[in-house]
Amino acid sequence: MIALGILAGFLLAAREAKHRGYDTEIVYDLFLPLIFWGTLGARLWHILTPPLSSVELGLTTQYYFSHPLDALAFWIGGYGLPGALIGGFFALFIFARKKIISVWELADLFAPGLALTQAIGRLGNYYSQEIYGLPTNLPWKIFIEPAHRLIGFEVVENYHPLFGYEVILSILNMVLLLWLSRRLLGTLKAGDLFLAYLGFYSFVRFSLEFLRLDVSLVQGININQVFFAFLFVCAAMGVYLKRRFSQKL
Repeated sequence: MIALGILAGFLLAAREAKHRGYDTEIVYDLFLPLIFWGTLGARLWHILTPPLSSVELGLTTQYYFSHPLDALAFWIGGYGLPGALIGGFFALFIFARKKIISVWELADLFAPGLALTQAIGRLGNYYSQEIYGLPTNLPWKIFIEPAHRLIGFEVVENYHPLFGYEVILSILNMVLLLWLSRRLLGTLKAGDLFLAYLGFYSFVRFSLEFLRLDVSLVQGININQVFFAFLFVCAAMGVYLKRRFSQKL
């Protein structure tokens, strides 16, 4: 599902590039760099901030440091989306320095496709029974097999389909970004669309972390929630400063 999401995201990014008058080769040239740096960033984030489910299996940061080959074995453990965002943006930054296009323009091209990638990729959590939330008896509850339940919840059967919430909200994010890109094409400045994506998704992830059971704790703090709170503030400040600066000009 992640691979399918990546493919769909790149196709949408290519469509957006064509819509904005760019050569679609810009998008395709970034295919391998984005996958490499995004995957590397996601893996490093997991190693440095493993979730409770990995810690229960002994896959702690200290374990990875003492077993470097397992750190390189991507099929052991998992990935962290915050790291993928950092790694992906780094790839855009490096690529933009070699092309006549700013990193913010590149980020705008990929913003709707990134939301689509996340929506499709999250569907894989249904099959692997990951990223579920607190116990619930709501009509849309999901049954989690005993083998995938966290310690302390062995007898609890039904949970919030947290990944499902994120799928729906990511699709909404994509639709909003596509609408903005067409409705306000003449008034949007470079980076506005990406900051809109970042603000929307950061708020979603920050909120959903209150329901999540399999959190990543650093010194007892949910590091993912802190990270996305920080990103939301950065996105809001970015929009504010860009608007204020443009008005002065």
